Amino acid sequence: MSKFRNAVLAFVCLAAAGLASAQTTKFPGVGREATAKEVAKWDIDVRPDFKGLPAGSGSVAKGQDVWEAKCAHCHGVFGESNEVFSPIVGGTTAEDIKTGRVANLQRADYPGRTTLMKVPTVSTLWDYVNRAMPWTNPKTLTTEEVYAVTAFMLNLGNIVPDNFVLSDKNIAEVQARMPNRNGMTTAHAMWPGNEFGGVKKPDTNNKICMKDCTPEPKVASFLPDFARNAHGNLQEQNRIVGPQRGADTTRPEPKAGTPAAAAAAAPVAAAKPEKNESKAVIALLNKHSCTACHGVDKKIVGPGFHEIAKKQAGKVAYLTEKIKVGGVGVYGPIPMPAQSLPDTDAKLIAEWISKGASK
Repeated sequence: MSKFRNAVLAFVCLAAAGLASAQTTKFPGVGREATAKEVAKWDIDVRPDFKGLPAGSGSVAKGQDVWEAKCAHCHGVFGESNEVFSPIVGGTTAEDIKTGRVANLQRADYPGRTTLMKVPTVSTLWDYVNRAMPWTNPKTLTTEEVYAVTAFMLNLGNIVPDNFVLSDKNIAEVQARMPNRNGMTTAHAMWPGNEFGGVKKPDTNNKICMKDCTPEPKVASFLPDFARNAHGNLQEQNRIVGPQRGADTTRPEPKAGTPAAAAAAAPVAAAKPEKNESKAVIALLNKHSCTACHGVDKKIVGPGFHEIAKKQAGKVAYLTEKIKVGGVGVYGPIPMPAQSLPDTDAKLIAEWISKGASK
């Protein structure tokens, strides 16, 4: 029995060693370890204690230039935004900067919530701009530009002065002036245990159905009929920009085999190749961030260039002027800021639009 027991123990030890070896052995010919440089490109998040923040700096003045070129068309010249995006600036006071709590968040009659009213940490602003902006071309801002744009937003909220230069050396000092830095709370039931205050009330109050229960819906890429309009028409609640338009939940889901279903499933036609004579102009549109708001043949924030071409055919001088000075009201209520591109570039773009904006 002793020999048998020892043999069993030896087998178990060998099996365990084999399992550990199998867990650490790479699959032959499948993948490789990421290099330190590759990991560093993804490891870009910045914590509230500023761990992960790269060395660098950017001035308010530099931030204004970047903002007007790459941010204002969506967020407004002064961060007031428009009907598409929520405002970034507004609702905070000098007293809020002293106390670290935004008084207007306690008012039921205050018309809205801005970013600077809600965000408690300046690292959140820096990190989000760095990872996600501009929304049509994320991760393209340089470190200096991110510091500068963040400084400009803080200046718009009167958190830093006009001549301020934000850097990794002084960002902690700016944190001490954030209007809502003391506004965070964990006094709610969104956490699993008692480590955040011991709130006992759950965040949901569902009851088990005991009779006449609705059959459990099949999980799929459409809403069950009983839930389609539970929160209003989802299509009307989506932004007018971006690829997601939302389903019209006031209407039933199209049935398979019907014309409506076929239309919904129809593939989008691929764009035709660009003509050589238009490539130079389209390069200018990308260079000056025009394509952040205007598609060639579709609306993004502003109208597509084809739509403008139909309305303004042959009007080179008029189009050149509108590109330079901006405007509002011709194609809707969203304003287009004045553009600082050279006159020669503006005229080339205007001539291309006036001739039909061909690809």
